[in-house]
Amino acid sequence: METLQKICLVLTIIGAINWGLIGILDLNVVSLLFGEKTVISNIVYTLVGIAGIINIGILFNHIESH
Repeated sequence: METLQKICLVLTIIGAINWGLIGILDLNVVSLLFGEKTVISNIVYTLVGIAGIINIGILFNHIESH
């Protein structure tokens, strides 16, 4: 489970950095690398979203354990 948590954390950080670059520089790194509305970019966005949802679960489990 620890490996899954680390993978999800990395994906969430990548997503957060991408959103920060969109907000500050109007630069979408995912679209730049994989193109806009391509299958690969949709997969990246989906994986980041799933990782965020998993991180929410991890957060609540961590809070409940204390």
